[in-house]
Amino acid sequence: MKATGQMGVPVIMVDGQAVIGFDRARIQALVTAGEGRRPRFGLKIADAVGMAPKRGRAQVAGAYIGEVAAGSAGDRAGLKPGDVVTRINSDDVAAAADAERVLGRVRTGDIVSFVFERDGDTRKSEIVV
Repeated sequence: MKATGQMGVPVIMVDGQAVIGFDRARIQALVTAGEGRRPRFGLKIADAVGMAPKRGRAQVAGAYIGEVAAGSAGDRAGLKPGDVVTRINSDDVAAAADAERVLGRVRTGDIVSFVFERDGDTRKSEIVV
């Protein structure tokens, strides 16, 4: 309601633009237009601090990788389930929200570097998305 003033109809926000009512063609057009600008990383992430006890590991801040979609940018970067991302580009990642914020700014053609923990080792990966 704050964004559009609409109270009685469905309002869907796509990439900052409001779609009033259910307009399938407009929604699809906005989603398709955004696909070229924002790459999909195909990662399911959670706060690493919360996942550590469940995995029997020492607590470490970062974004815990639960799943990586095959063929995604995350897969091409070499990320695997169980990795903990601690830095993306020049930004520290203390929680899943940090990773989402940083990756949300990435556009097609950008270089993205990940620093992550795997099996007690710190690793780095860099890709062009």
